[in-house]
Amino acid sequence: MYVSRGARRATRARASAAVLGAALLLAACSSSGDGEKEGDGDKAGAAITQQPKEADPFWVNPDGNAAKQVAAYVKSGKDEDAEQIRKIAQQPVGEWIGPENPEQEARGFTEAADKAGRTALLVLYNIPHRDCGQYSQGGAADGNAYRAWIEGVAAGIGDRAATVILEPDAVLHLVDGCTEEEFHEERYDLLTGAVEKLKSLKNTKVYLDAGNAGWGHPDQIFEPLKWAGIAKADGFSVNVSNFYSTEDSIAYGKELSAKVGNKHFVIDTSRNGNGPYKGGDENERWCNPPGRALGETPTIKTADPLVDAYLWVKRPGESDGECKGGPKAGQWWPTYALKLAQASGS
Repeated sequence: MYVSRGARRATRARASAAVLGAALLLAACSSSGDGEKEGDGDKAGAAITQQPKEADPFWVNPDGNAAKQVAAYVKSGKDEDAEQIRKIAQQPVGEWIGPENPEQEARGFTEAADKAGRTALLVLYNIPHRDCGQYSQGGAADGNAYRAWIEGVAAGIGDRAATVILEPDAVLHLVDGCTEEEFHEERYDLLTGAVEKLKSLKNTKVYLDAGNAGWGHPDQIFEPLKWAGIAKADGFSVNVSNFYSTEDSIAYGKELSAKVGNKHFVIDTSRNGNGPYKGGDENERWCNPPGRALGETPTIKTADPLVDAYLWVKRPGESDGECKGGPKAGQWWPTYALKLAQASGS
């Protein structure tokens, strides 16, 4: 039984003008287009930079929550805290497309990334009956609403480069008994349709979510992944919003890959620096666990040829849900962000 459900929340719709403003800022601050230094954040003193493109081709949003927190700390003279949060702000994180304006958001993020010579990292998390009534419950009203939403996302991406993490937990919750049987057939249809639509785009990679190293065994999920369209996807994602070590995630992913046509995969390393939490209520160890740390920084230079990238799919510093003193799922939590950064060392 899956007891570490990652509570994730699609980011609320953002104004297209704000995203495009970030794109203009990023483009203006890039001196050579080689990606070695891209953007100074949305306020003076933030000085947000990122890795060279050869190691990390994904776009850093200079207007993200972490960048804003850096600027706020700098303004208030908290330089040490600013340096800690900069560890998060200078890394690309997933942009979770909201339910209301998918085309606007997808266009805004991909245009900003394109102008910076980078690839947008998008997370689609809007499947009907999402999260089985947990902290991130919700999703599209029905199948037709979801199909229209996917059409909007695809129209927004267009021919620009994007890597998409498709529906965290959606397949897993079909396997673990969390999602009611009556919704299974529709969900498989929606997922296969989403994969096909997104893969019809010229420069979009799609990774269908496949759970994590702690929930169960690859034997339980490989056939459902096939029914959900893994054959037409670029691969699958593991450890999204979870804390299992990169080593364990690679082992899980390689075993699963062998059962689905040797598909490649990506690993969410955003908060796995200290591995999973082993205290407290077993059913909520995944929710804002204490003592965690940032993991490997995003890169396409990984420890195994089957692993296409280490990514920060979950945005470090955003709450898993209203547990352990946290705010609602997806809301920025400065105290938790600071602890993650401090625990990760220099």
